[in-house]
Amino acid sequence: MDATFTAEQEEIRRTLRELLLKRCGPEEVRIAVRSEGGYDSALWETLAQQLGLPGLALPEAYGGVGCSVTELALASEELGRSLAPSPLLATAVLGAPLLLALGSEDQRAALLPRISSGELTAALAVPGASLTTALGLTGDNRGDWAGGGRAGGVQARQTDGGWRLYGQSDQVLDGHSAGLLLVAAHTGGFARSRTLLFLVRGPLVRDGSGSAGVTRVRLTSLDETRSQARIQLRDVEAELLGDDESADMAGVLAGVGDSAAAVLAAEAVGAADRVLERTVEYVKQREQFGRAIGSFQAVKHRLADLYVQVQAARSAAYYAAWATGAGEERVGGLALAQALEALRITSSEAVQLHGGIGFTWEHEAHLYFKRAAGDELLFGPVHRLREHAADAARLFGGGEVAV
Repeated sequence: MDATFTAEQEEIRRTLRELLLKRCGPEEVRIAVRSEGGYDSALWETLAQQLGLPGLALPEAYGGVGCSVTELALASEELGRSLAPSPLLATAVLGAPLLLALGSEDQRAALLPRISSGELTAALAVPGASLTTALGLTGDNRGDWAGGGRAGGVQARQTDGGWRLYGQSDQVLDGHSAGLLLVAAHTGGFARSRTLLFLVRGPLVRDGSGSAGVTRVRLTSLDETRSQARIQLRDVEAELLGDDESADMAGVLAGVGDSAAAVLAAEAVGAADRVLERTVEYVKQREQFGRAIGSFQAVKHRLADLYVQVQAARSAAYYAAWATGAGEERVGGLALAQALEALRITSSEAVQLHGGIGFTWEHEAHLYFKRAAGDELLFGPVHRLREHAADAARLFGGGEVAV
C-alpha cells in the first residue's frame, strides 16, 4: 500500500477546502439547514457541476470522473470539516453504488448521468430505523429487517402492471428532497420471503402527497446538518431495480455499507480535526490567572490525547478507503467506529475547554457535538460496530481466526 496521495487527490482536498472556507462557515451552515431543501442549493450546484463530486466514483461511461472510494472519502473529509449539509452521502455514497451494482443497463444509462451532473439526487429508504442493519454495519442484514413476512415495514406485491409498494420508512437521509427513491421492500410472503430494491420516481412532493401516492415529511433531528425524512408509500407504483429477482441483494447492500462506512469515517475525521483545531486556537487566546489556558500542563495533556486519537482515526479511515477500493471486505465498520469515537470525544472536550461560552447552544462546538451524537444514532453505536466486526472475524467464536 502506497500511503502517499497523488497530485490529483491533493488537488481535490485543496480546492474543496478553499471553497468551503469561503462559502460554508458556521452561520452559512445554520442558514442552509433551515432552508426548504436542508442544504445550500447554489453550493451543491458548484460542487456538482464544477467539481463533479456526485460522479467522483462513477465510471466515465455514465458521466462520472472514474475515481475510487479514496477520492470520495477525501472529498467527504473536507465536507466534514465544515459540516457542509449536502445530498452527497445519500446520493453518491448510498444511492449511486446500488444503481451501478444492481441496475439494468437501461436504468443505469437513464439515471447515473443525471446523478453525476447533480441534476438528480437519490435517497435510500429502508423500513423503520433499520439503516445500519440494512447496510450490514451492526449485524447480519439477511434477517427480517425489511418485514420478514409480517405486517410492518414496506411490502411489495406484483401486479399485471408491475410492482406496488405499501408501507413506511423512517430516517431516510435527504428523503424529503430527493428526486429518486431506492426503496427496500419485502416480498414473497412467508414461504418465499426476500428483500428487493425498487425505484420510485416522480412526481414527488415535499411535505405532502404527490400523485404517485408518496408522502414525505422532513423530520426534526438532533443533527440538523444531516436531514432525515419519513416516507409513507400507499399503493405506490414502483420499478424493480435490475432484471434479476434472485440477485444477492443483502450482499450488495453490505458491500455498499462497507464503502459508505469508510467514507463516513473520513467525514467524521474531518469534523474531529476541525473542532480540535478550533479548540487549540481558543486555548491559545483565552487567559486565566494572567496566562493563556493552553499553557497549563493539564490542558496540554488533554489536547495531546485528542490529537493522538484523531490521527489514529485518520489512519484507519484512509486505510479503509483504500482497502474497500481494492476489494477488501469488512474494514469500513471498524474505521467508522474509531472515527465516531474520536469525533464524540473531541467535540465533547471542545465544549468543556471552551468553558462557559462552549456551553451556549449557539456555539459552533455544538454543531460538531450534535453531528457526533447523530451519526452514532444513525450508523452505530460504536460498540455495536466493533462487536459485529469481531463476530465477522470470528475473534471470540473459538474457531479459526480469519486473516
